[in-house]
Amino acid sequence: MSDTYNTLTNVVDSALYDQPRKTDDELRSLIKGLAAAIAPALSADDLERLAREIEVKQGIKAGLGAIVDSDDFEPWLDDAKPSIDPFYWNRYRKLLLQNGLPKDVVIATDKVTDKILSRLGNPEKHVPWDRRGMVVGHVQSGKTANYTGLICKAADAGYRLIIVIAGIHNNLRNQTQARIDEGFIGRDTGKALEKKKAGAKHTIGVGHFDPNKTPVSLTNTLRDFNKATASTNTSEIESYKVPVVLVIKKNHRTLSNLLDWLRDNSARGDREMIDQPMLLIDDEADNASINTKYGKKLVTTINGQIRDLLNLFHRSCYVGYTATPFANIFIDPDQDDEMFNEDLFPRDFIIGLDAPSNYFGPSKIFVDGLPDEGQPLWLRYIADNEDILPIKHKIDHELDALPASLIKALRAFLVARTVRNLRGQRSAHCSMLVNASRFTAVQGKIRNRLHEIIERIQNAVRINGSKGPAALRDPEIAALKAVWSEEYPDTEFDWPEIQAELLDAIASAKVVEVNSRANDLDYSNSGERGQTVIAVGGFSLSRGLTLEGLTVTWFLRNSIMYDTLMQMGRWFGYRGGYEDLCRIWMPAEAIDWYAFIANAAEELHDELRTMEKAKATPRMFGLAVRSHPASLLVTARNKMGSGKKITALVGLSNKFVETSRVSIKTSDLNANLEIAKAFVSRISDTHYDKQPTSWGLLVSNVSVKLIDEFLAGWRNAEQGVSTDPGPVRSYIRARQLDELKNWDVLIPSLQNGSDDFTLGIPVIPPSRYVDLHDLKNGFMSFSGKKMRVASRGIEKAGVDHKRAGMAEQRYREEKNKTDGERVNYPDSIYRRERDNGLFILHLVNATAPDGSEHEDAAKLIPSDPVIAWGISLPVSSRPAERVEYVVNTVRYQELFGEEDEDDDQEAALEAS
Repeated sequence: MSDTYNTLTNVVDSALYDQPRKTDDELRSLIKGLAAAIAPALSADDLERLAREIEVKQGIKAGLGAIVDSDDFEPWLDDAKPSIDPFYWNRYRKLLLQNGLPKDVVIATDKVTDKILSRLGNPEKHVPWDRRGMVVGHVQSGKTANYTGLICKAADAGYRLIIVIAGIHNNLRNQTQARIDEGFIGRDTGKALEKKKAGAKHTIGVGHFDPNKTPVSLTNTLRDFNKATASTNTSEIESYKVPVVLVIKKNHRTLSNLLDWLRDNSARGDREMIDQPMLLIDDEADNASINTKYGKKLVTTINGQIRDLLNLFHRSCYVGYTATPFANIFIDPDQDDEMFNEDLFPRDFIIGLDAPSNYFGPSKIFVDGLPDEGQPLWLRYIADNEDILPIKHKIDHELDALPASLIKALRAFLVARTVRNLRGQRSAHCSMLVNASRFTAVQGKIRNRLHEIIERIQNAVRINGSKGPAALRDPEIAALKAVWSEEYPDTEFDWPEIQAELLDAIASAKVVEVNSRANDLDYSNSGERGQTVIAVGGFSLSRGLTLEGLTVTWFLRNSIMYDTLMQMGRWFGYRGGYEDLCRIWMPAEAIDWYAFIANAAEELHDELRTMEKAKATPRMFGLAVRSHPASLLVTARNKMGSGKKITALVGLSNKFVETSRVSIKTSDLNANLEIAKAFVSRISDTHYDKQPTSWGLLVSNVSVKLIDEFLAGWRNAEQGVSTDPGPVRSYIRARQLDELKNWDVLIPSLQNGSDDFTLGIPVIPPSRYVDLHDLKNGFMSFSGKKMRVASRGIEKAGVDHKRAGMAEQRYREEKNKTDGERVNYPDSIYRRERDNGLFILHLVNATAPDGSEHEDAAKLIPSDPVIAWGISLPVSSRPAERVEYVVNTVRYQELFGEEDEDDDQEAALEAS
């Protein structure tokens, strides 16, 4: 898009900001009038495209999140507002609008940053105070934009020292510094340093709106904190008339240098700095924490340094930002009291951010985008890598070819880039991510093979692309068309249009390497055209680094650590104008794990909303995270290698428990089948109310005694931590006389197919994929559908229709869904409407994934249907009561192996 088009877009967005929503005719009239004055050369088609883009943005909504406060919260911001000049915020608000952020999202950012600011200390209160808080967001959902807005407002309110702790790598710190430069400082600190002698300031971002009151930065985009440089820059401070900001790595040497410098200044009698109100933002609150490869000793050092830094100041605030409710500060401590006593525990407030409705995140991709039947919307399975590039490989692994799925992903990326060009996105960057090895040497080989293939494709298009239908005789062009036909047939362009644009779109495409030995990723020098980049890397691409316009991903990793796995999701974010083109290739196991955690994280965000209404405290939310059933798996994976068993207290009120892992020992399979037959025989008694449903046979008011007897006889797979019958039975028995006295029982059956009479009644068993890797270890993981056996919506069975409808309506309102919009309702909304527990008895056909290479493992799949079960537990009147699970981390390590460190990560640890 042209500069003129972008200028008109910015002017229209600004004109609409404080206005009520326009009708279609009013919007087009406004655009036409403004275009006549500032962009007369734009065509009628350009103006119509702009109108439609703005209509899409006007439909994007963002909620205000949920908050839990400590009991001693004292609001101060409303009283202070009349005396606050919102200079820095107004500049930043204009920048957000100029960058295309929807008006409602900017308004929501304004409101939620006010909520956060009001929970910090009052900078005009000249008595000692300190505050600890946490902001819980979503991966790649805009937390940097949020805390940049918070920084601007804190500076307006009177905070004069602001420290941002960014990533553990230089490139992540530099990236964060660049964003603070653009959104708060208003000048490029790196280029300003280079040109300091010439007096140049190199204005960028917010500086273009008003270059005055420029904050002093003691760090820059070229280097981290340095005592000598900081001492030189203090001459610019002038008694803190403007804020002072630092962006530093989460590194014990950097923190030590900063502490020494502050102490030295204080010892020399310069106490002005430590007398200032200080805000510390920890952008990596769930990294370099207890469960990383830093080791507990170094983590203790870093956390102690942050505590010492806060204690140096008489008035200080700590705000940790985390992209997941399963933050390490909640999960890692072995005991509840340890969590509460953590130096950085958010004792004063926890705020959950709502992602805007256009967020391309875990729930959309791994929940809504994974239908129970048919092709996933954005996900594609990798099942052809083992002979060429196994997940586990050596540092000297030879790579003479690439898996066909990677080549297909590359072709899809080139076609997607072409479609984006045809949509007018020629000036936007477009990236592909390839994360397939922890070794930099192997990453280099992948880069070389990809370079050879893309060069071959470019040459074919250059020579034959203009030959019309005859071009399809070229196998490379024919392969591109085949990928278009399979992946993008529903786009608005036919193949001749795409073929005609191919050369222009892909001629400048290049493969770059991003790791500890090379970083060729640079979006800054692209001219009028956006860059087309295939980025190959490991840890640097896994954590924090943003790939502009990420469209296609090929992800072949087997990360054990939950936090690492989530942070590897660089494909999350915002994909305006090309979301339909995004594709992600990954192994089935990774898809299952992401889907499982996406569901669990969404439940905890909902729990935070519930706790806000109940006026709960941060301590209560911390306990809710620790006691969520999903925390069992997170703990087991994160603490593998600790060499001990971990005891976890779990709450089962309003939870769903299911056997996603089943033993395949013949004796266990037979025993479980026998107890299932006996159970079905007993509920077939004529006095039970039975009715067919769309899910299968529903039996009502079944005695809790029958449920307990089934669980007592169940032979659990040791790897199925959450379905250990002991804790589940303990929870049920404590409520057997009241809340869980009566049960609904569902035996799922498909609508079409052949009846199976294994259980003594006709059942048409559904099929579920299993993970073939696990079969060799004596158990079977049902996969392909969010690590769940049950289909979506099954927990609605047995719920009163009217109550279910009201729950769905509330959910639509909470999520800002329109009446005609299709919604995939989470099962958790029905759980709150249950009167009885729901026991689901599954008869399942286990099958190998499509296209699987592991024929030997597939032979281990049971030939007959197997038994699995699930329990949907209603809200308890005693929700705080928890049951004890024991997690055998040693056994988990035997099964999954140790977490692999990337070469990048090893280099970072050595540097630390």
